[in-house]
Parts: sequence; C-alpha cells; structure tokens
Amino acid sequence: METKSTAVLVVGGSLVGLSSALFLAARGVPTVVVERHPGSSPHPRAIGFTPRTLELYRAAGLGARIPQVAPGLRLRRARAESLAGKWFEETPWTPEELRAPELEYSPCRGAALAQDRLEPILREQAIALGADVRLETQLLRFEQDADGVVATLRTRDGSEYELRADYMIAADGHRSPIREALGIGRSGRGHMRTVRSIIFRAPLQEYLQAGVSQFNLQQPGFEAFLTTYGDGRWLLIFSDDVERDDATLRAMIHRAIGRDDLEVELVTTGRWEVSALIADRFASGRVFLAGDSAHTLPPNRGGYGANTGIEDAHNLAWKLAAVHSGASTPALLDTYDAERRPIAWLRHQQIFARDDFKAHAGAGEAAPILDDVAMELGQLYRSTAVLGADATLPPALRPDQWAGQPGTRAPHAWVDRGGARVSTLDLLQRSWVLLAEDARWCSAATLAAEPWGIALESLRVGADVRPSDMEAFRKSFGLGAGGATLIRPDGYVAWRSHDLSEDPLRTLTEVLGRVASAAKPLGGDLAGTEPSAVADTRSA
Repeated sequence: METKSTAVLVVGGSLVGLSSALFLAARGVPTVVVERHPGSSPHPRAIGFTPRTLELYRAAGLGARIPQVAPGLRLRRARAESLAGKWFEETPWTPEELRAPELEYSPCRGAALAQDRLEPILREQAIALGADVRLETQLLRFEQDADGVVATLRTRDGSEYELRADYMIAADGHRSPIREALGIGRSGRGHMRTVRSIIFRAPLQEYLQAGVSQFNLQQPGFEAFLTTYGDGRWLLIFSDDVERDDATLRAMIHRAIGRDDLEVELVTTGRWEVSALIADRFASGRVFLAGDSAHTLPPNRGGYGANTGIEDAHNLAWKLAAVHSGASTPALLDTYDAERRPIAWLRHQQIFARDDFKAHAGAGEAAPILDDVAMELGQLYRSTAVLGADATLPPALRPDQWAGQPGTRAPHAWVDRGGARVSTLDLLQRSWVLLAEDARWCSAATLAAEPWGIALESLRVGADVRPSDMEAFRKSFGLGAGGATLIRPDGYVAWRSHDLSEDPLRTLTEVLGRVASAAKPLGGDLAGTEPSAVADTRSA
C-alpha cells in the first residue's frame, strides 16, 4: 500500500471535525479529514451556536455566511400540555436574577441554524482554504510512534491505503473507537437514558409568535420534548426507547401539536443516548480527542455540547499550527488537556446545577449557577501558556468582571483602525498580538520575538488603534497608561503588565519563551525584574 503524509489527520467530518479542518487550514496547516458517511447526518443535532462560536467562525472568514439571531433574542422554553393546548409556566435556563447586565460583550450574536445546514458551509470553507476532505472514507486502524501516526483507511470502493500524519484529531463521536483503542476511560454522571425522536414538517409557525421555541410537553400518559429547527422542521423527542411505526408516530405528533387537522410529513427518526461523560485524558501521544469523543453532555439550552467541541478545535488548532511551523515546541500541546478538560467539567457541573437536569445530579454535585455570559465568554484557562492565572481565581466570570485577566478571552471594544471602526477581536486570531500605549513596548516586541521565531504583531493603542474612550479601554483590559497585554493566536490573554517594565525587551523575551514557545526561559529566571512585569497575579 502506498503511504502518503499530512501534518494533521482529522477523523470525523461532522461539526467538530470540520471546524478543526477549518481552523487548521486557515493557519496553513496541511490537513486531511476522513468521514465514513457521504455527508451530513439527515438527523441534525445541534441548533444553537453561541456568540463565541460565531466569533471563531467570523475570524475564519464566515462572518457573512452564517445568519445570526435578532438582537436581544434569547432561547425560551415553556411547559405545556401541547402546542395548541394549555401552556403553563415558562422555564428559564438561567434564573432572571443571575442574568448579565445589558452590555455589548461581543460584535457577534448567536445563531439558530440546524447542524446539517451549517456543516456544508464549514466543509466548503475548509476546502477553499486548502483542507483535503475525504467523504465515504473509514479509519480501519492506526498506530503511533515518536514521530507520528500511521492510519489505515478504506474508501467507498473497498480499497485500502495508509496515511501518515504528524498528529491525529479524534472527532469520531461519543462512542469514539479511537478513544477506546487508546484505552482512555471516562468519568461523570454517566448514562442517563436512551430515547427516540422524530423529525417532521408541519405548518406550525403560528405557535412561535410568542417567542417560545421549546416545549416540555406533559399530558397524562405522555411526556415529550418539542422544538423547532426554524426552517419548517420540528423535532419531537419521546421520553422512552420504543420503536414506533409511521402511523403511531403520526398519532404521537398530533398529540404533541394538540390537533390532527394539519398535514404532517415524517422526515427521519433517531435514537439518542443521553449521558454526561468526560474523558480522563484529552490526549495520548500524538492523538487528541475533541468534541463528543472528549466529552458527552446532554442537550441543553447553553449549547454545551456542540459549542464546547468547536472551541476544543479552535484551542488545539493554533497550538498544532505553532508546533508545525517550528515556532513552538511540542510541549505547547500539553496545554490542550490542561485548558480544555476543566472547561468540560465546568459545563458538566453547570448542567446539573440548573433546573433542567437538577433531578439527575448526583450526591455532592450542587454548585452555584454561573450566568450565561460568564459561561460563554468568561471561562478561565490555567496552563503553562498563561502567566498570572492561579488556582485562587474562579472558573468563569463576565468579561467586565475579569477586565483583561490573563487566561480569559480578550475583551471586545470598538476601536478605529485606519479610519474603519472594528472590534478589538478583529485584530486577533491571526498571530500573537501585543497591545500597549507606550512605544517602548512596541519597539521591544519585534526584537523579543526574533529569538523564538514567533510572529508577533505590536499595536500601539492611541496610534495604530484608537479607542473612542481611552479610560474605558484601559479599564476593560486592566491596564495603566504604561501597561501592555499579550494576546495569544486564539484571542486569549497570555500575560499583561499593568505598568511599564524596567526592561520591556527582557520582560517580553522571557514571557514569550514561557507562553509561546513552551521552551526554557532565556537566561533562567528574571533576576532583578519586578514580579508584576512577568506575571499578572491580580484577582479580578
């Protein structure tokens, strides 16, 4: 068999696999995706995508292609007898008293788009950027050594060939044969139940006028969940694992609607395993788990399944790109598990803290509920790729509470650049970025990056980019007039100094060595340098 090679092999061409390919290809990393099916599943799963996910896709060139929800729209759910019958109380995902203030946290809003509508957009963009997507191609087996992974693949016509990759991403679903082959166990609440579902079309638009799009249906002898995909299709999930014929399915749909005078088209059925399980490791050698192979979470209004997996892919992509280019050592890849696995556990915790799943929580799982903005835009990373995020800090806060804390997503603020009004987020996700008012930081940045071979863009605040309100900008990033903040290629703050360092060049050289190259610091410790210039340890 002929052996070919690539930098990264992604196994699984669904939402997370395609996102991995998109983010890798956008950074110029040779990537092959294999998917055993001919295309997207006819039974779409995810539908709600958060502002953070839209920020990631925006940076990859998809900002105009993914329709966003109307301003102020939020997902609403009600308990009801049926659509046409009696509606009882509305059930919020996050209690009203915990809702974030009405601030603009992002240039993006969320998207309510069915997964099978989003995946072709991702696939097309990934291919346009250079990814090699191979449908109807199955992974048979793989072996890894110190230099890479060799995968044996089978095509639709039954022929087999080998592909060698420097690294492999397992985006092969919650049952993940790759995870099983690696012997990686899982922990968590576990399997909760197995249920059946039906997707159907029916003219039910009138029942969405109140703004409620999800319904917990309760009748004597009948409990189900009903929601819309927003494109004429509806999803009805039963509370049991019973196979039903078409006539029975139609009768059940009519019962859920509360009337039988409407034409109903059956589209497809599904079988769901509702579970909450987190892999004990997100990596083994040169193989990384992402999405459902790493964490299976029950469907919820926070979108913790799909959106968590997409940000897994984004976190891993820039690190693989840095190692592939030679700018970072493979030690940087150790930070993937360190950063992403705690996020999966945080979301596991938050699911069972809320009313939707509180009844399924195990002993000792009670936890305070964090507001939606904190969960979407304010998670904290702790790893060797961050300086100044110690164990005393909370796992998540709103961006206005963090104020540019290292280990969190850089805040959104509108600035003028070259006469155009752009978000600070539009300045990021291409390379390392240093933001500073004082020209001495910017002069030092180029020299500091040279020994590490790192692409570092320095932007002088007040010159290269001009905030409309300088004091508000400083406050949002936690900076003084002489301070600087270093932002990673994924848009997360790696380090900051509130004020001007005594030796900006030496400080930046040391910092970059620690967080970007994952190499030993030049010249050892920074003897004689003020501690605040190396690591920001202030709590938010």
